[in-house]
Amino acid sequence: MVQRVTVPSLFAPPVYAHASVVEAGTKLAFLAGSVPLDADGKLVGAGDPVRQAEQVLANLDEQLRAVGSDMAHVVATDVYVVSGEPAVLSAVWGVVEASGLSIGPHSSTLLGVACLGYTGQLVEITATAVVPEVEPAAEIEPDRA
Repeated sequence: MVQRVTVPSLFAPPVYAHASVVEAGTKLAFLAGSVPLDADGKLVGAGDPVRQAEQVLANLDEQLRAVGSDMAHVVATDVYVVSGEPAVLSAVWGVVEASGLSIGPHSSTLLGVACLGYTGQLVEITATAVVPEVEPAAEIEPDRA
């Protein structure tokens, strides 16, 4: 079970929670930074942080599905953007908001940074997600008549 907390005595965040609390015993996935590379390792959206954010989120969605989770179960992210301009950070955050990560809302930090790991890379997102338990399918008893 995930409890998302917005602290009433703090400034109300626009679309994220101040904290996410996960009960002990819940399976968590800690995802490596999702980057704007396609399946062949080619940079997507050179020079365009919004397009890169879209690719990063598509890749993040793939990572989540691979571990049995999805965007709705993300409890925390760190969003890195190579820029010191608030307008650029805001544009990337708009893509994050539209992605389904905000359904929670989840806890997030948005950071402007000097550089990231790949040449031309402008956006990277790390995430922590709950991996929901899958209910086993009911066994059907054979007809013994």
